[in-house]
Amino acid sequence: MNTTILIIDDEKPQRESLGGYFKKKGFNIHLAGSGLEGLDIIKNKAIDLALTDYKMPDMTGFEVLLEIKKINPEIVVILMTAFGTIETAVEAMKQGAFYYLQKPVSLDEIDILIDRALLHKQLITENKKLREELRERFSFNNIIYESNELAESLNIAGRVAKSNAPVLIRGESGTGKELFARAIHYASDRKNEPFIVVNCAALPDALLESEMFGYEKGAFTGAEQRRLGRFEDADNGTIFIDEIGDIPLQMQVKLLRALQSGEFSRLGSNQVIKTNARLITATNRNLEEMLVEKTFREDFYYRINIVSINIPALRERKTDIPVLIAHFMEKMGKPEKQISKEAMDMLLKYHYPGNVRELENIIHRICVLSRNDMITTNDLPANLKPLQNENKSNGFHPYIGDLNEQLEKLERSIIGLALKETKGNQSKAAKLLNLSERNLRYKLEKL
Repeated sequence: MNTTILIIDDEKPQRESLGGYFKKKGFNIHLAGSGLEGLDIIKNKAIDLALTDYKMPDMTGFEVLLEIKKINPEIVVILMTAFGTIETAVEAMKQGAFYYLQKPVSLDEIDILIDRALLHKQLITENKKLREELRERFSFNNIIYESNELAESLNIAGRVAKSNAPVLIRGESGTGKELFARAIHYASDRKNEPFIVVNCAALPDALLESEMFGYEKGAFTGAEQRRLGRFEDADNGTIFIDEIGDIPLQMQVKLLRALQSGEFSRLGSNQVIKTNARLITATNRNLEEMLVEKTFREDFYYRINIVSINIPALRERKTDIPVLIAHFMEKMGKPEKQISKEAMDMLLKYHYPGNVRELENIIHRICVLSRNDMITTNDLPANLKPLQNENKSNGFHPYIGDLNEQLEKLERSIIGLALKETKGNQSKAAKLLNLSERNLRYKLEKL
């Protein structure tokens, strides 16, 4: 099993009895007759689990526990004693002991406990590995770019990461605002704490408050048990509020109060809860226009907009397109595919209303459907191809005639292409055009 157990006990029969028992079960065993001897073994050997007596001549098991955690906090420690009290057990658990056993030790009980302790250690190791993978995956180094425009945005993000300042990330849908938020979190001192995402656009207004601050049992109809809010979940970590421009005015007031004081209460409770969560917000809306229209509070705007990072649209940084294409092809396991000069020209000229997310979807589609290693214009989606033929059939000819009339014809043509590409699916067409479904339906009725 390659699991190593250290048994620290000043009573020789006890430690040798336990040592022999675990050795028969296939564990690697080290024995120590005192706390100091046990700590010396821990400094020089790789130990997975330590069983230590509480009452020993040179130092208590509690003192041994504290020293073990200083040397290697990942070692699982179980205290054993014949003089235990509930208060001592609780304090030991608070300081990092996995469990507290009463002597004489039951072998059946300790078997179950060792299994649980080793599973606990395995989960901690896997969790640590996962966090390291997340840090690597969402580090600034993994943001693919070539353009000076994005380099400037990354420079600001890198400088603000180590601070606790609220950050507002601005950019169109699909530009990578959440990717930036995660990179800031994993580059900060909070990287080992939670990163909690709240998407305001995906939540009805009536649920926003309970989602943010949580609620007590019976706070409203259907609240059958207590639920912690996102601010509570994010304590000491980062809360990322996406689509902050969609928050109603009443909720902005409550959020502002929580941000200013660092305090809030769950729905149905008067208990004040403190939070040390760092705030990162994102929006694709023009908040300054919303201030003029009185749909966004000025005090809330200045609270969240301490540091603003703008992520340029993909059409504004065309030099990023080739490196992103190469990255997405490698991600799809198709690095051998090549793109013809004509196809690359078409990909570079396209305006990408869905930004990087749309480009990734296009490359995904190409990799799935293309049968050859050389990708040509025939492999590209219809909406990427020039509009000349379609425009003629719709009566559109640029630069001639009344401007409003020509714009209406162009809009009709582009919406028609989007519906053709999505086989009449209005929801997908709206996403392709970066419109809400309601806006698309309005335009369809109008046109």
